[in-house]
Amino acid sequence: MAKKKEKKKSKNKNTANETSHEHKSKLSRKEYDAKLFKLHAELVKLQHWVKVKGLKIVVVFEGRDAAGKGGVIKRITERVSPRVFRVEALPAPTEREKTQMYGQRYIRRFPAAGEVVLFDRSWYNRAGVERVMKFCTKDQYERFLAETPLFERWMVDSGIQLIKYWFDISMQEQEHRFQARMADPRKIWKLSPMDVASFKRWYDYSRARDDMLVATSSGWAPWFIVHANNKRRARLNCISHFLSQVTLKSHPHAEVEYKKILPPVTIPVWIKRKINPGRSHRQLVLQAEPHPGAEILEILAECIRHNIGFAVVGGLTLLIAAPVWRYVAVIKK
Repeated sequence: MAKKKEKKKSKNKNTANETSHEHKSKLSRKEYDAKLFKLHAELVKLQHWVKVKGLKIVVVFEGRDAAGKGGVIKRITERVSPRVFRVEALPAPTEREKTQMYGQRYIRRFPAAGEVVLFDRSWYNRAGVERVMKFCTKDQYERFLAETPLFERWMVDSGIQLIKYWFDISMQEQEHRFQARMADPRKIWKLSPMDVASFKRWYDYSRARDDMLVATSSGWAPWFIVHANNKRRARLNCISHFLSQVTLKSHPHAEVEYKKILPPVTIPVWIKRKINPGRSHRQLVLQAEPHPGAEILEILAECIRHNIGFAVVGGLTLLIAAPVWRYVAVIKK
């Protein structure tokens, strides 16, 4: 009995050490934001390089439910242009798509030159959820494993750079995140009946993952495993690795010309005389001395702003009438 108690105590100590070690390894918000800031700057450089060189990049994000795939995708795209970085998160196939060649709906969303497409789940659904939940036949599943490396070789040969990530978390961490989603009304939409079923079939998904990695990891499209129990570290590690996969050379941005906006011309104004010619219109007649070097249109605009009826410019008297107001308004636009 004493030995059993000692074993239990040692087990508790080990788990406590693991949790404390994991807690210590967590990044502070300040340190995390500082590192993420630098990575965002590098992603902007990558975006420019992709556009200049006309690169075509596909990034596949697969993994356990609640492993943090969406969080990484969000951090990648939040500081870059959606016209270059495009996210594809396809829903369940329609009845029409079920009759198509498998993978056809993904091919339609492949990138053109100068684009990066991030797949939040991909054609690997067949090797995971479709196998475990019996959404496909055994023959379809086996054919998928056999043909996928050839399909991805065709992608690479056509000029697409393919990068594949698998996000892995522990059973305890997945359960913790599911409970957090259920308790938070802002996150409840992330939890579906399929997610709950996946937790109940944890070991079935583990076997499906192992078979998929063995069959589809190749020299031209290898899998990269992201250990995601620590969200912040997983995000930084994944983005850093993604940046390292693209050969990036410094390419200066085009210089943007900036002309300083000058303040409006100030014209000292004083009342000369006041007239009331009739009911049809009233006009305050003022005399203006414009700033030296001011253009005629600037003078007219200032006269209108100050309700000046007449302006004397270099001995020339200008009548500020309604047609001139419209003319000046057109010029200002």
